[in-house]
Amino acid sequence: MVDVERIRQRFESLRDVMDERVTRLWAAAEARALGYGGIVAVTEATGIRDKRIRLGMKHLDELSASGSQEKPRDQRVRRTGAGRKPLTEKSPTLARDLESLVDPVTRGDPESPLRWTSKSKAKLAGELREMGHKISETKVGRLLHEMGYSLQATTKTKEGDQHPDRNEQFEYINDQATSFQTRGLPVVSVDTKKKELVGDFKNGGREWQPKGEPVPVRVHDFIDKDLGKAIPYGVYDLNRNEAWVSVGMDHDTSEFAVATLRRWWSSMGKRAYPGASELLITADGGGSNSSRTHLWKAELQKWADDSGLALTVCHFPPGTSKWNKIEHRLFSHITQNWRGRPLVSHEAVVNLIANTTTTAGLRVRAKLDTRSYETKKEVPKHVRQALALRRHDFHGDWNYTVHPRP
Repeated sequence: MVDVERIRQRFESLRDVMDERVTRLWAAAEARALGYGGIVAVTEATGIRDKRIRLGMKHLDELSASGSQEKPRDQRVRRTGAGRKPLTEKSPTLARDLESLVDPVTRGDPESPLRWTSKSKAKLAGELREMGHKISETKVGRLLHEMGYSLQATTKTKEGDQHPDRNEQFEYINDQATSFQTRGLPVVSVDTKKKELVGDFKNGGREWQPKGEPVPVRVHDFIDKDLGKAIPYGVYDLNRNEAWVSVGMDHDTSEFAVATLRRWWSSMGKRAYPGASELLITADGGGSNSSRTHLWKAELQKWADDSGLALTVCHFPPGTSKWNKIEHRLFSHITQNWRGRPLVSHEAVVNLIANTTTTAGLRVRAKLDTRSYETKKEVPKHVRQALALRRHDFHGDWNYTVHPRP
């Protein structure tokens, strides 16, 4: 793919030292080096007309044929001010009119040297022609670049208001993880992946298929009452690059989250860490593993009592869920693995998750969880008071350890 912006940058760095003839020859050489479509690309990047570029190619051929010993027929250098006048000179209001069209939808700091527009060149050119300007899409593109605009996509960078102790919490989580790993103890990252509609629905991405034979899917994404949704809850082992995913069919509750942790421990964790008496869990601050949910802590207490494990939990600060390791170590690869495929059944979801691998050696096990989980379940006061929960000195609301009771 031709990088028009790079061509424009090279042209801008040389234009002040090139006369008309050298400019013509440079554009011709650039277009020829690009191959098919080169003339169009150079014209779009520089505004040099294709007629001048073709003339430059002809002169390059003459130079090559003569071995640079004879001068080509037309080596004239235009006098200063000669040639076609810029449109902005022929139409002094052009730049102002273009700015007026772009400005209502311009986003960002108006004083910034880099601004961008969501209007297409074709639409802008059409509106300018209606205002009486004779202008092409190519010229509109060049003017926009000269005015400091470029086409850009939105990017997810805003995480909301930052908590004042955000960085300190990241450091605390890192210190805790390092301490556990140094002692050979398990450190896991947990979270719920985005719920997925089950059935022959469109799934984002593209997959290789026989030409002209795309997989047919439904036009509308109305939930199938019989199939419902798939709720993948994952446990990612940072030490071993392994993961367990339970695919729920009912609701994403704290009971479901801790049940998944239990299944990971009995199926994978206990064998990997036979002598472990402690476990570190890193989790978001919201959802089924919320730091404010009593049911999450009550279910952890039951698990600690049953397993004899001391469960340390460190929550990420508000608005930083994407920093959770499981997001980019596991969930992103699952999404990549099932791209372009309709998730026709819960079994298909489980199989696609379980067959997710990476070149770094990621291994995933997945099982369907067919149990029902009650929503809005209350935890009695006497149960909350009986928790063997020790809050850490630093942000005890985010960092705490649930100890097994005798």
